[in-house]
Amino acid sequence: MSHATADLLDANEEAARDGRIRIVAPIFRSYGGLPAFSGRIATLKLFEDNSLVRKSLETSGDGRVLVIDGGGSLRCALVGDQLAQLGVQHGWSGIVVNGCIRDAKAIGSMEIGVLALATHPLKTLKKNSGDSDVNVTFGGVTFHPGEWLYADEDGVILSPAAIAATD
Repeated sequence: MSHATADLLDANEEAARDGRIRIVAPIFRSYGGLPAFSGRIATLKLFEDNSLVRKSLETSGDGRVLVIDGGGSLRCALVGDQLAQLGVQHGWSGIVVNGCIRDAKAIGSMEIGVLALATHPLKTLKKNSGDSDVNVTFGGVTFHPGEWLYADEDGVILSPAAIAATD
């Protein structure tokens, strides 16, 4: 079974054209050691505070993808090497950040997919603010907790259910 986004869209073109499968705008750079990853999503909505990111990545990922809506802030990093390592240790397949990461070189050697807008060396404040398991919107789409995310070098797509490419 292929998880290449282009193959998935070719095999499910009608669903892509009618909006059942959504394509995220090409706004991300890949920083993780895994350029392709997929899984059910868990979501966070926060701003310049990564307290909930740590709490989420300390739980069992079960192959899920953590989608973080950081409001697109370019003023600090929401994920660094320590948090990415927590994700690896707890079985998360990837992290998507509408914001920045830091420690890009170290994260690039880890067995986890990480997409973000950019890098920034400053860490966040810790105020324990934000929301989890809520719909978040960025990149021209809304991410719903429990949906499936597929990411690779060609882009990011979302589907309400697991999808497959035909062989």
